[in-house]
Amino acid sequence: MPVLTTPFASLDLFRQPPRHDDPLQAFDAADEYLLAHLAEQGLRADQRVLILNDSFGALAASLVGQAHISSSGDSHLAALALANNLACNHLPADSLSFVPASQVVEGPFDWVLIRVPKTLALLEEQLIRLHGQLAPGARVVAGAMVKHLPHAAGDLLERYIGPMQASLAVKKARLLMATAVDKPVPQSPYPTQYRLENPPLTLLNHANVFCREGLDIGTRAFLPHLPRNLGEARVADLGCGNGVLGIACALLNPQAQLTLVDESYMAVQSAGENWHAALGHRPVSLRPDDGLAGQPADSLDLVLCNPPFHQQQVVGDYLAWRMFQQAQAALVRNGELWIVGNRHLGYHAKLKRLFRGVEQVAANPKFVVLKAIK
Repeated sequence: MPVLTTPFASLDLFRQPPRHDDPLQAFDAADEYLLAHLAEQGLRADQRVLILNDSFGALAASLVGQAHISSSGDSHLAALALANNLACNHLPADSLSFVPASQVVEGPFDWVLIRVPKTLALLEEQLIRLHGQLAPGARVVAGAMVKHLPHAAGDLLERYIGPMQASLAVKKARLLMATAVDKPVPQSPYPTQYRLENPPLTLLNHANVFCREGLDIGTRAFLPHLPRNLGEARVADLGCGNGVLGIACALLNPQAQLTLVDESYMAVQSAGENWHAALGHRPVSLRPDDGLAGQPADSLDLVLCNPPFHQQQVVGDYLAWRMFQQAQAALVRNGELWIVGNRHLGYHAKLKRLFRGVEQVAANPKFVVLKAIK
């Protein structure tokens, strides 16, 4: 397994979720570049460092004991990875603080290290929130692999932080370095909203929610076919995003007991606000989680899922397969998993390996809606 070696530490690091013989490593050249730059500039033990979007804890774990460290991001999987990597390297769990992106991080900070996220709206919201949280002369440094670094990231740093300079590329990674200057109080464009006609809903979406500007076409294909007449069934919306599937199911099934789960803190925040706007004080369970990892076995009658096909920049069906396995474990005998997916992904064959029956509920030229029975 590759070891991350920097001026601050030498660490064994693992990705989350764990995967046998994982071909990918839990850090890259952008992490190494950020840490090398920080060491070159000098970091004092009395300084406060904020780390944003540290996918597997490489940055935060490396800096334990070097300064006062806070980490923040929108991924519950990243928070789990950080905790696991601290434990694996025998570093104290209370050596730093983690703040979900749905909450405000309180400064002042002398350094801010940012891994540029895939969603630039998240980066913009994070930079807006730094207003008033930076110490005089604070430096903000964003890093990414060059192939994943859009020009707009530098524009956002200049707009919200101050003058920005791009580094030379090292091992196909680049840094964007900005020095904080006084700026007017920015107005955040987030959360955004869009209107759904059937069911009639106005859906609020915080910055990092998938398809923030409008309903994604997979969910649009799924909505007309949601099951009815469920009685008091226990239903989970797995990977709930803004909660639209769970809310629509709840509207169709007034007695159903809903659980909405996502690994994005901003998604869970959005889903909660949308649920209460649509359904008032009707009981619901909302939580950030590693899929259904925290769900007791045989505790659900139905799982609804529009599974993801990427984790950060990595495309593949590993996360979807893992969600199918989690759903199978959480469902009672004869319980059902309903999913929507692109035709070419071949979910029908994959589900047959886990469930005793798989049926096609609906299809269009691009998507299929499938029902798998435990």
